[in-house]
Amino acid sequence: MRRIVLLFTALALVVFGAASAFASSHAEAEITQEVVTFENEGGTIYGTFVMPADVRGNVPTVLMLHGFTGDRDEGPILQPDFSFTDFMYERTANVFAENGIASLRIDFRGSGESLDQFGFEETTFTSQISDAYAAIEWLDDHKNVGDIGILGLSQGGLVGAITAESHKRVSSLVLWSPVANPVDTYKTVLGEDSVLDGLTQPSTTAILPWGAPVTLNQAFFEELYTTDPIAAISHYDKPLQVIVGEKDTIVTPQPYYGDMYMTYHIGHEELVVLDTDHVFDVFTGNGAPALDEAIAESTDWFSETLRQRR
Repeated sequence: MRRIVLLFTALALVVFGAASAFASSHAEAEITQEVVTFENEGGTIYGTFVMPADVRGNVPTVLMLHGFTGDRDEGPILQPDFSFTDFMYERTANVFAENGIASLRIDFRGSGESLDQFGFEETTFTSQISDAYAAIEWLDDHKNVGDIGILGLSQGGLVGAITAESHKRVSSLVLWSPVANPVDTYKTVLGEDSVLDGLTQPSTTAILPWGAPVTLNQAFFEELYTTDPIAAISHYDKPLQVIVGEKDTIVTPQPYYGDMYMTYHIGHEELVVLDTDHVFDVFTGNGAPALDEAIAESTDWFSETLRQRR
């Protein structure tokens, strides 16, 4: 079944209230949070594992995959005075927990704290998919983890789509602003000249749209042309929700790329289109009510599609 939802920032409180209806039985006790580590291909992956209060038996759990140059907490949510009290994925994980959903958010090798024997320049889609696999195996060994879902943001959406298609433990998938056409998106992010140089040079330094330099090895640029998340999603028949912003200037045009996932996916699905940018306005200084909309929609989705027990 396919349902397309058009939401706007003014509806944030209404939508968020709907997603939080299930939270009252979990909010009184304390949510637990711990930093965890596990090994993958000679490197150490750091993550934050969050469990709901009053855990009894196995609980639905979401693996959260960050975007390009991001980390496991993702960006700070700026207020009108440009102060902040929490981060994009931190807030998401807390809302999940309030609604009875556990989560593990990780730093891919080369990002955040996961820098042991692996630099960001070595990052590839393949290395991040391998890290996602390792995280699922870690979750699979945990006594309180039931069904596993994936939430992926931007490049993390691409990684999530390919991981979900190939790993049988993934029961539900949510993609936020996911990369659908890597060549198109990274010509926007890195510049066309940098992408072309990257195919022939051992390493290439590009300037990101927000002015920061980034260095990547040749393998990253080669995988832009050999990685197809849309082909992967065509073989994934479990529940899929995609949330995109109409003002996205990174994965653009939208909602075209979001709808591409819908076109090739077969099964229960939902496209949510918000009046927001690539990261749901977290950097605009308005407190990001669009992010709260996305969190509410995804909380409802996982509550519907993930079971408590295997």
